[in-house]
Amino acid sequence: MLNLHNLKRLSMPLLLSTLMSASIANAQSTIKIDGSSTVYPITKAIADKFQIAKRNAVKVTVDISGSGGGFKKFCRGEIDIANASRPILKNEMAECKNSRVQYVEIPVAFDALTVAINPGNFWSTAMTVAELKKIWEPAAQGKITKWNQINPAWPDEAFKLYGADADSGTFDYFTKAIVGKARSSRSDFTGSEDDNVLVKNVAIDKNGLGFFGFAYYIGNQDKVTAVAIDSGEGGILPSAETVENGSYQPLSRPIFIYVNIKAAEKPEVKAFVEFYMKNALLLVKEVKFFPLPPRAYTIMLEHFNKKRAGTVFNGVSAVGLTIDELIRREGRLEFEHY
Repeated sequence: MLNLHNLKRLSMPLLLSTLMSASIANAQSTIKIDGSSTVYPITKAIADKFQIAKRNAVKVTVDISGSGGGFKKFCRGEIDIANASRPILKNEMAECKNSRVQYVEIPVAFDALTVAINPGNFWSTAMTVAELKKIWEPAAQGKITKWNQINPAWPDEAFKLYGADADSGTFDYFTKAIVGKARSSRSDFTGSEDDNVLVKNVAIDKNGLGFFGFAYYIGNQDKVTAVAIDSGEGGILPSAETVENGSYQPLSRPIFIYVNIKAAEKPEVKAFVEFYMKNALLLVKEVKFFPLPPRAYTIMLEHFNKKRAGTVFNGVSAVGLTIDELIRREGRLEFEHY
């Protein structure tokens, strides 16, 4: 705190600068965002640009606690926006309803959930969904531990598994897409809510096999190798082309933000979401995700401005959804309210 003695010692320019800084700090508004590590790079890029545009009059905090952890805070009214790598689930819908938290569901991009191996692995560069299920299903725990148990042509060596932890929407989606039921998985794997940790583990382990968001793979192509996924039409690698044409299945998925409608009454939150929709096309590409078509962001902005509350997923993740199918679903007149 400044006292009279200190004021006398300050030059006039320095005094004005100090007082202006104190005034800005006091006037600064804060937007709180938490949730998915997968969506984090997109929202963080948007937040950084938004703060610059607002000359730091608004502070945007973007934290990571996984989609599940983010929804817990969101439904308690602790944050303004939740990042989510899957749609809101039925139990989370109920929690929000009990807390009288209404929300707008906004898809912001597509992700190609990527299965990765160590560059020293030359045998499992392509895997079928059935082979992945044999590795990850609950019945495999303690029994399926070596590569040659999946394919006799592969080495008689033990593999090590790395994946998103149980609070993650990535874990929910992967288990549903590969095993057939969300959250149904063997538990003897190394889990983390930080995708960078998963990348690092696969990068140093010749027998490592992991899964994480595409952006974390593409930023570490010199350290890990993507596995081509065969869902019946031959092995397909994740890429902009295979996500956009719908051939990378079943691991292509929409990712979201959920906005608290009451929080959006604050001018800074409203301005942030509008900024997000108007700049997503460019910034989603910048951080190596797959943007929706321009018309999709226009539709989402209309939904936000009209405060269209609820979800079109009715509490269930949709595996195998293409970009076009997502847009048709979000554009339906009939909307599944919570």
